[in-house]
Amino acid sequence: MANAVTQLPPADPQAALEHFEREFQFETDCWDVHDALASGDPGFVLLDVRSPALFATGHVPGATNLPHGKIIASRMEAYPADTLFVVYCAGTHCNGAARGAVRLARLGRKVKRMDGGVTGWIDEGFDLAVPVPA
Repeated sequence: MANAVTQLPPADPQAALEHFEREFQFETDCWDVHDALASGDPGFVLLDVRSPALFATGHVPGATNLPHGKIIASRMEAYPADTLFVVYCAGTHCNGAARGAVRLARLGRKVKRMDGGVTGWIDEGFDLAVPVPA
């Protein structure tokens, strides 16, 4: 008996392999970002693309706040051309990370999205950094 899962046949294994391997070129997850940051030499710049107000309520330690709407060529000139950026937003319910990734890619920058965003970070049991008020 067919259901919503079995109604369409799955892709053949080779097509599935190509699809899922390709996803890793575009996405990473909170655990891998956490491990990379803990190494002291992550090999990327982590961008929190939410508003400064949301960033101030808590963000991934080591992240730089750059709202996706402010990702412009003149701001990105501060980084070497071969810099890899990892972007995140609030979570899977938010498309801010995708918007930031689009802006970076349009500028010719290498980019990956951290799946889960802040929500995923917390779900993994990792702490957020909260700036001390001045």
